[in-house]
Amino acid sequence: MLFLMMAAFILLGIWLTGFGVVHWVLYLPVAALIFAGITGICPGYMIFKKLGLKGQTMGDKL
Repeated sequence: MLFLMMAAFILLGIWLTGFGVVHWVLYLPVAALIFAGITGICPGYMIFKKLGLKGQTMGDKL
């Protein structure tokens, strides 16, 4: 739900600016967030994992 809400806020900003005015790159995070919100697969996480970055570990931290 968080991803879908973030996508809605970005789309609201694009709509307020004007769909014909904004650059096409602004539609990429919206598409990725909607995809992640619906499927549960985060493209950003997959890209960072392929680049060798490690995810957050829970362990015994408080």
